Amino acid sequence: MVVLTVAFNTVVRHHLARQADDELRTRAAAVATTVDTGSRPVRVRETADDALLDTNVWIYAEKRLLEHPASAPEGSRLTRTAAGLATYGSGRCTTFQGDTPVRLCGRPVGDGPPGSPPRAVVVTALDLSLYRASADTMLLASLALGTAVLACTYALTRLAVGRALHPVHVMTDQATRWSSVASDERFSATARPVELSRLGASLDGLLDRIRAVLRHEQQLTRELSHELRTPLARIIAELDWWQARPRSTADTRATHARLADAARCMRTICDTLLHDARDGARTAPGTAGVPPVLRDLVDRLPGNERAKVTVTCPEELTVGVSAALLERVVSPLLDNALRYARSRVLISAAHRPGGVFVEIADDGPGVPHSFTAHLFQPGRRAAADDGHDGAGLGLPLARRLARSAGGDVRHEVRRTPGAAFVISLPAG
Repeated sequence: MVVLTVAFNTVVRHHLARQADDELRTRAAAVATTVDTGSRPVRVRETADDALLDTNVWIYAEKRLLEHPASAPEGSRLTRTAAGLATYGSGRCTTFQGDTPVRLCGRPVGDGPPGSPPRAVVVTALDLSLYRASADTMLLASLALGTAVLACTYALTRLAVGRALHPVHVMTDQATRWSSVASDERFSATARPVELSRLGASLDGLLDRIRAVLRHEQQLTRELSHELRTPLARIIAELDWWQARPRSTADTRATHARLADAARCMRTICDTLLHDARDGARTAPGTAGVPPVLRDLVDRLPGNERAKVTVTCPEELTVGVSAALLERVVSPLLDNALRYARSRVLISAAHRPGGVFVEIADDGPGVPHSFTAHLFQPGRRAAADDGHDGAGLGLPLARRLARSAGGDVRHEVRRTPGAAFVISLPAG
């Protein structure tokens, strides 16, 4: 606005100056028609309107003053300025700074001999007060207009930006509120401008990823607590048994060995689950013998439960996963089978087309037909008040670990009585 105001007023002042000069030259040309340069001496012809000669006009003939305004005597400063212009004998203009600014322009009349000044010179004057007043008025008007435009621009910009940012403030308040109450609402549910809709969609995707990470962390925590519960129970049982009565050195060493084995089992559980959870990567391939893993799982069971389990497996059978992963896949299924079995649990493993298959079957009540669709959903149990402990995490964990190694866990629906689960894993 400053640049525009300065440029506008510069143009206006230049235009007014040109108008003043044009007015002076027009008047000088009119006066020049009354000057007779053909006579000797030069004379001024009488005209019907002598008032033109009396209005700020000087006529010089060869430096001799023929006419001058009544308001400017011959010796006045204004007349001397006009005489200076007449001396040059050209169409120059100058500004006289007196009480009021006066613009003077000269006009030669008649041609003299070569190299000599003109026969006569007409000098006209014009008071610039009105022009300067007009320029000052335009300056004040432009400043007022610029100020008004700036004020209106500020108000409109503030209003427009406020209205444009209102949805952003709403989204900010929503995000703050949702973060405090863990809401399932999303930004894309509300109609917004295109740019904010795209931003809302991006934020919704970010919220979904964050929620997925939180669910993954919660699932990992539940799975760790579920898997660590068994070795912790073994440690507590060994300590209670060891403290119940004095033990011999051999008994103490055996207790220490069993505690160390339970601790190693806990470390293996943590390593296996954390490796599987890290970046969602597939489980690194490996090779393990199936019979040693199955026998080790059975040997860790209490005596009454160990008697229920029968293992059928070729000694040379190997599987294309690590022993720790195979143990973590089989362990939840074996715990479930022992939890619901009446008298026996059968573990059978064999090599078939497509890989190694391990089946764990029990003679318990089986899985209700209505619950088979929810069998592998985390936290779901067929009957929470059936008198058995459990969090509903073992089967989902076993399937997830098996699938991370390229295998699967499925429920054998047609198996009756009891329940049967089949683990499929790559062959070693």
